[in-house]
Amino acid sequence: MARGGGWHVFVLLLLCSAFPAVRSDGSDHKYKVGDPVPLYANKVGPFHNPSETYRYFDLPFCSTGELKDKSEALGEVLNGDRLVSAPYKLDFLVDRESEVICKKKLSKKDVAEFRRAVAKDYYFQMYYDDLPIWGFLGKVDKEGKGDPSEYKYYLFKHLHFEIFYNKDRVIEINARTDPSALVDLTEDKEVDVEFMYSAKWKETHVPFEKRMEKYSKSSSLPRHLEIHWFSIINSCVTVLLLTGFLATILMRVLKNDFVKYAHDEEAADDQEETGWKYIHGDVFRFPKYKSLFAACLGSGTQLFTLATFIFLLALVGVFYPYNRGALFTALVVIYALTSGIAGYTAASFYCQLEGTNWVRNLLLTGALFCGPLFLTFCFLNTVAIAYHATAALPFGTIVVIFLIWALVTSPLLVLGGIAGKNSKAEFQAPVRTTKYPREIPPLPWYRATLPQMAMAGFLPFSAIYIELYYIFASVWGHRIYTIYSILFIVFIILLIVTAFITVALTYFQLAAEDHEWWWRSFLCGGSTGLFIYGYCLYYYYARSDMSGFMQISFFFGYMACICYAFFLMLGAVGFRASLFFVRHIYRSIKCE
Repeated sequence: MARGGGWHVFVLLLLCSAFPAVRSDGSDHKYKVGDPVPLYANKVGPFHNPSETYRYFDLPFCSTGELKDKSEALGEVLNGDRLVSAPYKLDFLVDRESEVICKKKLSKKDVAEFRRAVAKDYYFQMYYDDLPIWGFLGKVDKEGKGDPSEYKYYLFKHLHFEIFYNKDRVIEINARTDPSALVDLTEDKEVDVEFMYSAKWKETHVPFEKRMEKYSKSSSLPRHLEIHWFSIINSCVTVLLLTGFLATILMRVLKNDFVKYAHDEEAADDQEETGWKYIHGDVFRFPKYKSLFAACLGSGTQLFTLATFIFLLALVGVFYPYNRGALFTALVVIYALTSGIAGYTAASFYCQLEGTNWVRNLLLTGALFCGPLFLTFCFLNTVAIAYHATAALPFGTIVVIFLIWALVTSPLLVLGGIAGKNSKAEFQAPVRTTKYPREIPPLPWYRATLPQMAMAGFLPFSAIYIELYYIFASVWGHRIYTIYSILFIVFIILLIVTAFITVALTYFQLAAEDHEWWWRSFLCGGSTGLFIYGYCLYYYYARSDMSGFMQISFFFGYMACICYAFFLMLGAVGFRASLFFVRHIYRSIKCE
């Protein structure tokens, strides 16, 4: 008993370690005049390559005293945050004017490093009382110079902090550079630099509770909102047109089919059946590779549950701007806790399909999404280590993730699988399956799997296309995305369109007397994931300025995993909708 209790406590502590102890909005920070306010330097990196970030002191800035690393939660580490004490002293309500941090002689190597950083548009990021600060390290003077070899490179050496307070709280901070305080880095020679900063405190009446709203407003500007609502209306029109198409065409066709089949029953019994009724003895014949099919369905159902929980957390305001790493923490923990759903769904469906090796099916379910994700992570982490980037996870973080997988994900998967196997549910088929399968008649090329997938994926993708740009600009750029309500509506529309288009294509497939609809409905449902990956190519080449091997690897590597997750999730939605539809139409007719 004690042993089991200890194991549960250990797992609980492991999960708790993933979450920050205190909300990142600094909710317990009150100060008196002269109190030190925490200021941490986070990272530097090329502005156009969001994944390629380095520690602040990887560049030869001068530091005062011993550097202290801030302890970080799992999500912050996954986000590439590496906070370390900054050299600036910004005590509460203490103004400073041209205070010298240090004087430093930059060697030729230091000058070359700074010049390379300035040429690549490096920015820095800091956190002051958990409020983010950004700025550029320097500037390139290209004015009147056609040849890049004539460009002048300058480093900013004086930083001005403008800090707003309300009573005993910090409300806002802005950092700007002094355009007249520059260090010329153009030539490879030693340079003497005097790094300085100034601080000016100003009173504001903005309440502390609303201090993060400044960062949310950028995505809620009227111009952006208009585009978002246009996207919603466009998607809603798509849904209505598709629903109307299905309701009128499909229902009319089905009604005619029901009338025809009822008339055929009253007429001569020896009359040959045609259409989807003709294949009633084969339509519920179990698919090939049933173990893989059940594993896909289990993984897709788990990812759908994960997406639903993430949306619920977003709608209640957990992912406010700059709550560092909250999304990554939620993804890891919720994925671990929902693995039981994958195990239960896969094992119970596999047993319904009269599968016998349920243990192998469970292993396949566990590896289906985690396997490719793990291989991608290993490759990308190796690339990040080679670049000395902050995206490279420390060994301790990898151990924590492994322990979450070993002590939470895997046991829950097995427990779910055992519960699914013992559910003893039988597959509900309204008609009997014949002993021998009918031969599928020759079909035109557009009835093949790939053309059908192209048709199925296009409509759902067109419904989310406009919103995708904003999501990409947030994840792979520096925009802030906070309109989760609109994103949730788009997600619901995506699910509806996917279900409807898969049902329509399944009907036309059955009407053509092709009874192998199981895998087809899953592949057609999931094909939107392939369209999203196609959009990645377009976004990279046409809409972004990303460059370099590391950024390309991270962008296409992690987007492949995300699109694969969409493929499994929407595939499960498409199959469930088709299964419901097929059961309904065959229940409505009498079959011999």
